[in-house]
Amino acid sequence: MGTIVSLLYIWLYSQSFHFHVAHLYAHFGYSSAQHIVGQRYLKGAGVMKNEEMAMHWFRQASQQDHPHASFNLAVGKLRNMTRSMEVGDVEMLLNVAASQGIQEAQELLKNVIWTKSKLLPTKRTSRFYRP
Repeated sequence: MGTIVSLLYIWLYSQSFHFHVAHLYAHFGYSSAQHIVGQRYLKGAGVMKNEEMAMHWFRQASQQDHPHASFNLAVGKLRNMTRSMEVGDVEMLLNVAASQGIQEAQELLKNVIWTKSKLLPTKRTSRFYRP
């Protein structure tokens, strides 16, 4: 029983330690660390779950064109996790991620564009034939 408790403590401590190291590098402006911190806040790994902070760190990393952070921020907007973005920003963020090879972003971008095209008013044509 003592071994299991020890292993659990080590695992929990390493999660917290990893978060604090990534958080330090995130403050120094490393986009990969900012993305990791955002993921940690989103999942509550090594820190209390906080979607607002997750979106903050994804935004920081996406401003440096981090593809996964751009994708996560776009998904956060689509899920109403962040209010500080316009809907047009979602397409831009997905373009950043898709252009860097993120398959999920490419697929979601196609759906956003398709949905947007269905919602836009279309040009009406006349019912009458005119030679």
